[in-house]
Amino acid sequence: MSLTATYDAQNIFAQIIRGDAPCYKLYEDDDVLAFLDLFPQSFGHTLVIPKRSAACNILDVDSEALCKVIGVVQQLTRAIVAELEPDGVQVAQFNGAPAGQTVFHLHMHIVPRYTGQGLGVHAAQKADPAELEQLQARLLRRIAASRG
Repeated sequence: MSLTATYDAQNIFAQIIRGDAPCYKLYEDDDVLAFLDLFPQSFGHTLVIPKRSAACNILDVDSEALCKVIGVVQQLTRAIVAELEPDGVQVAQFNGAPAGQTVFHLHMHIVPRYTGQGLGVHAAQKADPAELEQLQARLLRRIAASRG
């Protein structure tokens, strides 16, 4: 898909926003949704998306929606780092298929990085649902404590 693609309202993230597809939700407000990646590149890989913007990529998202997304990215990155204690954290956003984008709804990746562990190939292996549920519960407790 090119950088000027027409938004597809049936993409998986649009389905998740509508409640037509499940996710392991970590955060939601009127404008932003964050959830664990089903095909993580690393333990704790999280996706953050705008809910009201039908933007395929950073080129067609409005600045207000982008600001709300990045604010949540920062908040969740802090919680993920505090809870999982990675050695580093990668925050990434891809635009267009040649850049690695596979879902054409603007999204940002929070990928904890651990010394000695390479980055997994995205979409190569689906995470174990029980592991995702445990991780979700753990991160939700940390997020709630950080607000308290």
